[in-house]
Amino acid sequence: MNPGNCKQENETRSGCGFGNVSKYAVLTPNDPELKKGHLIFDASFESGNLGRVEALSEFEYDLYIRPDTCNPKTRNWFYFSIENVRPQQVLPKYIDYFYSSILQSVARFIVMECLLLLCQQADHIVIVTLIRCRIPRKNVFYYRSPEHENNYILSFAICFDREDDIYYFCYCYPYTYTQLQRYLKRISQTHSLVVKRELLGMSLGLRRLDLLTITDPQNANLFGLPKKRIVFVTARVHPGETPSSYVCQGLIDFLTSSHVIAKQLRLHLVFMIVPMLNPDGVFFGNYRSSLLGFDLNRHWQEPLPVAQPTIHSVKNLLASLDKFDSTNLDFFVDIHAHSTLTNGFMYGNMHEDEERNERESLLPHLLSRCAEDFSLSQTDFNNHSMKAGTGRRLVALRFA
Repeated sequence: MNPGNCKQENETRSGCGFGNVSKYAVLTPNDPELKKGHLIFDASFESGNLGRVEALSEFEYDLYIRPDTCNPKTRNWFYFSIENVRPQQVLPKYIDYFYSSILQSVARFIVMECLLLLCQQADHIVIVTLIRCRIPRKNVFYYRSPEHENNYILSFAICFDREDDIYYFCYCYPYTYTQLQRYLKRISQTHSLVVKRELLGMSLGLRRLDLLTITDPQNANLFGLPKKRIVFVTARVHPGETPSSYVCQGLIDFLTSSHVIAKQLRLHLVFMIVPMLNPDGVFFGNYRSSLLGFDLNRHWQEPLPVAQPTIHSVKNLLASLDKFDSTNLDFFVDIHAHSTLTNGFMYGNMHEDEERNERESLLPHLLSRCAEDFSLSQTDFNNHSMKAGTGRRLVALRFA
């Protein structure tokens, strides 16, 4: 991967550039002056993604997703806003997907089930969300379009009902880097007795790689006796998998709560959580890649500090925990979100040791009995070579 191939566009008010449209007003030759109903498209905000807009008519537009930074083969996440609308203005829109065949089924599920509309008031200094909803399925279509070089197209129709609102469209509920920073600041202050927040490292874009340690105060000294049992959790290695951040935040909220089970977990275990492995990718609105276009979940074996610094930092921490006799890495959990499957499920490793296989399969079997939305049939343990660079494979081979 040659970082020199990555051309940075002029950055905008939030520091997010890289080819996103910025307050782009769609005018027509017959009506060149901006007026109500001339839509203004914008993706120049954190985690935004919209690369190009073409007006087909007053009521039809082609929208083009920007690919991941330095990785033109990957594009899926979109997040943009529309304002300056007319009440009852009805618009069919088309979003162009340039995918290989392996991703076609992915896109189809997303547009039929997960396309979101967020409606926000424009007249507040701090924007307040009013509505979060899925666009009705009957208004969303996914198909090959001969008019677009036979590429797959997502099209949807929307009727704007409030002219002073800003309408946000997104692949899934956004969870930004700034949102995480605010949450971590609050949780570390309000639960300082059981939460320790540390700077584990920095990304290439100089964004924080945070580490939370959650445990009972008596376990604060990791290197003293008795031996500490570590549960290590990571999330958001793929920026477009925003549900993983919500799951991770929910886990942190529970572990820091006054619930009797949470207290017992803190008493007997030390939870070390890295809630955002790819802060640059999240910030710039990528779907799967880092700032330099790498899939970080394929570089755990030999991460480079100059190319994959966040993975390098986490791997060094895991190696340190493995080295000391006072700590034992009991669990490693990497939280993702899937683009086509529903419910909760787990992916794990297959080992030659049958006893180890049985031991590691115990948790998903227990979850399937206790949680109605956990799917044991979708859970899979394997040793596929294509997963060799993932976090779960590295931990199983080197730190188990």
